[in-house]
Amino acid sequence: MAIATINPATGQTVDTFKAFAPAEIDARIARAAEAFTEYRRTTFAQRAEWMRAAAGKVDAASDEIAKIMTLEMGKPIKQAAAEAAKCAAAMRFYADNAEKFLADTQFDPQSVSAGKAYIRWQPIGPVLAIMPWNFPFWQVVRFAAPALMAGNVCLLKHASNVPKTALRLQDVFLDAGFPPDAFQTLLVGSDAIEQILTDARVVAVTLTGSEAAGRSVAAIAGREIKKSVLELGGSDPFIVMPSADLAKAAEVATTARCQNNGQSCIAAKRFIVHAEVMAQFQDLFVENMSALRVGDPADDRTDVGPLATEQGRRDIEEQIEDAVGKGATVLCGGKRADGAGWFYHPTVITGITREMRMYGEEVFGPVAQLYPVADIEEAIRLANDTSFGLGSNAWTGDPGEQRRFISELDAGQVFVNGMTTSYPALPFGGVKSSGYGRELADLGIREFCNAKTVWIG
Repeated sequence: MAIATINPATGQTVDTFKAFAPAEIDARIARAAEAFTEYRRTTFAQRAEWMRAAAGKVDAASDEIAKIMTLEMGKPIKQAAAEAAKCAAAMRFYADNAEKFLADTQFDPQSVSAGKAYIRWQPIGPVLAIMPWNFPFWQVVRFAAPALMAGNVCLLKHASNVPKTALRLQDVFLDAGFPPDAFQTLLVGSDAIEQILTDARVVAVTLTGSEAAGRSVAAIAGREIKKSVLELGGSDPFIVMPSADLAKAAEVATTARCQNNGQSCIAAKRFIVHAEVMAQFQDLFVENMSALRVGDPADDRTDVGPLATEQGRRDIEEQIEDAVGKGATVLCGGKRADGAGWFYHPTVITGITREMRMYGEEVFGPVAQLYPVADIEEAIRLANDTSFGLGSNAWTGDPGEQRRFISELDAGQVFVNGMTTSYPALPFGGVKSSGYGRELADLGIREFCNAKTVWIG
């Protein structure tokens, strides 16, 4: 895939970039390794000063940053502005909390026959981040902020369709005062990942992306005996029980499915509704989805912009065609918008069976699958009948049902009576084919640290 900015609202190429040659990649890795030798010795206070300055840079340039994201991947401009603000908040969160999160973990010295015993959390070196286009600032910042605050240095291989965003991120950290090579954007394609990850100077990798990409990167990291963290796809359930506030559930369901044009790993994708309230919820949900405004993502009034890539829209069309051909029913949408760009109308589809591709695949766009169930047992069984396990939503006012969903849903996160999202203060990650490891909170900053045991007699 060429490294290029292509406006998904028009399909027109805006700019192209030359990929780094192998020699340039080697030089960049060398600079990162050299930077780490000094950067790891900086204090938490110094790093926090730089990180707060970076947050200020993002706030000051939020309009510009939002326009770049919208131009490159079609995110509605109001959502892009919210993403920039979230990044600044995460930077300040780690500036405020990193030293506490990485304070020595003390143990009872008498139990190990020592005068002192503790864990010292130390940085490990240059970490490669392979990041996706769907949240092009947030996905990077939620790795980079804790990694930099821990004392690591970062090498970013961003998605090839968001090069301007990737370079703007590099500028943010440089302009904030971080050492020049503490955060570097590498303009490379996926064919360069193996060269980077097999380099002995690169000590670990984190990837957010597809299951196929995760398997490939994890295989290389495993062969090289390097730490990896993977955040992969999702097919999150959104369960609605009779005791739920149906109007609120349908409202949140619409946002949960169509935010970011439906292109989110933790977007609700499978709407599992108790038969007792199915008809009422379906009417509300279809009405809400049909009312969404599809159009120019640079317009503040737009709810749903284009898919980020032409291939992404083709994938959705093929999944819909397969389902309808095997008996599924489209309740609204189910077609591309007329005119230029890669737009697709918000869609609700029902009658999904195991033989259909979308039953087992992630649908990465504004397409909601609607499933009726007879009881909580069937709801849980259907929710877990997927290879993915990233997020999950359960809507119920019954405390007993809430306890069961929390205990029995196979997912990295369970949100009860609310929409799955990410917060700097909460760990984020999945199980099964949705990946392993955690981002954010205290767990996230410790992923790329050496937990060094210290025993003093």
